[in-house]
Amino acid sequence: MASDQGRPVVKIAPNNQVFDLPVIVGIEEGLFAKAGLDVSFSATHAEREKDSVATPLMARLKENQFDCGSADSYNVCEWASIDRLERGNRGGNIAALRAAVAAQAILAFDEALQVPRDLADVPVLVQELTGSHYTTIQMLESAVGKEHVKIQKGGLPQTRYAALKSGAARAIAVMEPFISLGLKEGAHVIAASFYRGGEVISPDLTPEQRKAFYDAENAAVDLINADFYKYAHHVTAHAKGALKPTELLRAFVRYKHVDYYDATLFNRAYDWMKDRGLSEGQSLHSALVVG
Repeated sequence: MASDQGRPVVKIAPNNQVFDLPVIVGIEEGLFAKAGLDVSFSATHAEREKDSVATPLMARLKENQFDCGSADSYNVCEWASIDRLERGNRGGNIAALRAAVAAQAILAFDEALQVPRDLADVPVLVQELTGSHYTTIQMLESAVGKEHVKIQKGGLPQTRYAALKSGAARAIAVMEPFISLGLKEGAHVIAASFYRGGEVISPDLTPEQRKAFYDAENAAVDLINADFYKYAHHVTAHAKGALKPTELLRAFVRYKHVDYYDATLFNRAYDWMKDRGLSEGQSLHSALVVG
């Protein structure tokens, strides 16, 4: 589909703002338009907050919009990019490793929980089959053993943080801006792990359109890295006024140009998923990934 100006239209299903920042900046600064694309979000970030712990996985906003054809792309953690394509009905590909290199951190207010080994048999609140879930398993397995990693299913990050503050959860895994908010409000980090994600795209986008899109996104990354706090308000907006843009720490998120998802990285992630029963293992790198 083309816009009124004749530019190809690309709709992005929203993820959390910390992961979407390069797209937000690319739209705001006119970089996609300059690249000859009409890029916009298929829904608002506020609409995404209607997802809950009870929402079936493929009915969550970004997955549903991509699967039904309302969106052409979205980003999600590396492991989930594989999982969603295997679960989905539409088909698609992983076109790149996303520009956001972010941490999930396990936070607690509980003084008895200080190091990963203290979390043996202690439930950690995550959102099922997202970065918070996969990285929590990875952060704790070597410390406490697989059998002592306890996952508690929660909703979106703001819901998990509210549960931590209220005492309903002893430990949670969240990303920015909720790491900075937690530290501001007296929580401490028990463990943190950086990870990337996959850019899931429609097979309808041509190689030329994909290149134009990622060239513009990389230009947005350069702007973010040159003046992070010019754009930090987009990330702290998720905290609903509880965190000022200047209070967002630089330690737990960074941005870099997208990278090709090569077979070595894919197979390493996929073998890990298969070993834990998180995928039946029916896919090949050549079938899911495009360059």
